[in-house]
Amino acid sequence: MIPRGVRYALSGISWPLYALLYTPLALVAYYSFAPAPNEAGHSLHAYNVLLHDGAAFTALRRSLILAIGSAITSTALGTLLGYGLCRFRSPNAKGVLAHLPSLIIYTPIIMPSLVFGISELIFFNLVHNATGFLSAGLETMIIAHITFQVPYVALTVYARLAGLDPYLFDAANDLYANGLKSFLYLIIPVVQPAIIGGFLLGITLSIDDFTISFFTAGPGSVTLPIYIYGAIARKGISPEINALGTLMIGTIITLALVHFFITRHRDRAGQFAARGNIT
Repeated sequence: MIPRGVRYALSGISWPLYALLYTPLALVAYYSFAPAPNEAGHSLHAYNVLLHDGAAFTALRRSLILAIGSAITSTALGTLLGYGLCRFRSPNAKGVLAHLPSLIIYTPIIMPSLVFGISELIFFNLVHNATGFLSAGLETMIIAHITFQVPYVALTVYARLAGLDPYLFDAANDLYANGLKSFLYLIIPVVQPAIIGGFLLGITLSIDDFTISFFTAGPGSVTLPIYIYGAIARKGISPEINALGTLMIGTIITLALVHFFITRHRDRAGQFAARGNIT
């Protein structure tokens, strides 16, 4: 049992951290109910203005297309990369070759977004000047997002596969499963949670990204973070921006609650099933 003094000390550390984390979010929600012009008291005026802002919805739609499209592709490529790095690594490798999987996965992750975005911009400009393809726009943004999302998916899949018993692959071979069947009926079911987690992480990273999107976007490819940055640069932090932030916060909280209740229901169903099997 944790001593009472330790509990008090941990509480004294935790609550200020909670306040530091959630007070800014609460302030965003509070200022989103600012009064309408020439009126007093809180109101939903900012939300009404936001709902009639076509540019905001266009940026949101473009962000969702970018996030879902890049996440699907990066999940497929990252799963294959993680599987290949884990399954076909040499057990006798030494030196740099022994750490090559880690270098391949971690280097893009620890690379600063600013450097990554500038390098993508230079690359796309060189390709466009040489071939006429890949002009700045939604296509270049999707490619750039896939590029920085793949290592995250590969890392989650690689970590899942690295914890498996290596004899499972030998057992699949003993049961006359070729490489394709082993991948479809052994690897995919085992790493399914990692694949789903990588997909959701890719969507989150894409919607949250500003730096790489800013450097690879074209004139007609404004995403939601770029739209928010432009709106703040033009007229400061307005109630409409606070309303948009509040809606995003509310969406995240709702999804988290839905995931919590689904997980709890699944755990309880599993416990009841286990009790039924015991009895």
